[in-house]
Amino acid sequence: MGHPYTIREIARQAGLSEATVDRVLNSRGGVRESTVLEVHQAIKDLDRQRAQVRIGGRTFMIDIVMQTPQRFSSAVRDALEAELPSLHPAVVRSRFHFRETAPVPELVKDLDKIAKRGSQGVILKAPDVPEVTAAVGRLTAAGIPVVTLVTDLPSSPRAAYVGIDNRAAGATAAYLIRQWLGDRPGHVLVTISRGSFRGEEEREMGFRGAMRTARPARPLVEVTDSDGLDATQRDLVLEALERDPEINAVYSIGGGNTATIDAFDALGREVLAFVAHDLDHDNTRLLGEGRLSAVLHHDLRQDMRRACQTIMRAHKALPDEGPFLPSAIQVVTPYNMPPGLGAALPGVAGEK
Repeated sequence: MGHPYTIREIARQAGLSEATVDRVLNSRGGVRESTVLEVHQAIKDLDRQRAQVRIGGRTFMIDIVMQTPQRFSSAVRDALEAELPSLHPAVVRSRFHFRETAPVPELVKDLDKIAKRGSQGVILKAPDVPEVTAAVGRLTAAGIPVVTLVTDLPSSPRAAYVGIDNRAAGATAAYLIRQWLGDRPGHVLVTISRGSFRGEEEREMGFRGAMRTARPARPLVEVTDSDGLDATQRDLVLEALERDPEINAVYSIGGGNTATIDAFDALGREVLAFVAHDLDHDNTRLLGEGRLSAVLHHDLRQDMRRACQTIMRAHKALPDEGPFLPSAIQVVTPYNMPPGLGAALPGVAGEK
């Protein structure tokens, strides 16, 4: 087993003799299995301590660049700040660059400013377009690792993607809506904030594929390019509902759910099933009120911790642990909200 430690170091850490450690490391036998485990644990402990020494006292300045509605950028900021103590003894400082809407040249300008000014890393949520991919390339060339968050830029030289498997999330939403609608007639409204976000595109593909397999005859109606903002979302949903009186279910990929519900209410229309993403402030309230059937949620704090640790690994401050799995997708209803986010209520959208 490869490691940088002397037998004496391992023996001291394990509380064993050097001769015993030598026998274990060279597989000479004659040692109890429990003792072998103690030697292996000692090496793991030394690895962790070595990492702590490397990052002790170091400060990492990280830039978080996001094109997203304020409700999600606030959730990201809160998640990062909640995780800062877990990153000790390293100190993480953050600069936030949040835009609800932005022409691509403006977003690229922000990224190029960071490349010129310097940074230890960038956490990025941005459209998957060639100009952004090129800007990520310039950041990487400047020695600034980039981690994409919740939506990927797979053709860029980013260091890692952190978030859920978006295709699987879309398929999960399709499964839930099929269960609630059953054989009842109706059309499903699919709302997307912006088609250039890879994560949203993958959610839609997963949703359409799963719906096509199980209920190919059920029409899907798409609303897009609202940027997830309530003002534009409400108008777009109203137009869709007025054109199609059979819409009675919603899969919200890009947010703006308060506006979507307002549009249904304005026309006196019923929603039999409504599946959304992320337990931001709006969705937590709507779920608790029974206006959403379920929210597909993932641990944003874990994502932010992983993103920061990936940046530290890029600077050799933490050992490389190889690729990690996508974040787990949680199906949250009013009855299983994470602690501190709200109490269960008896009414649930979709209970008909």
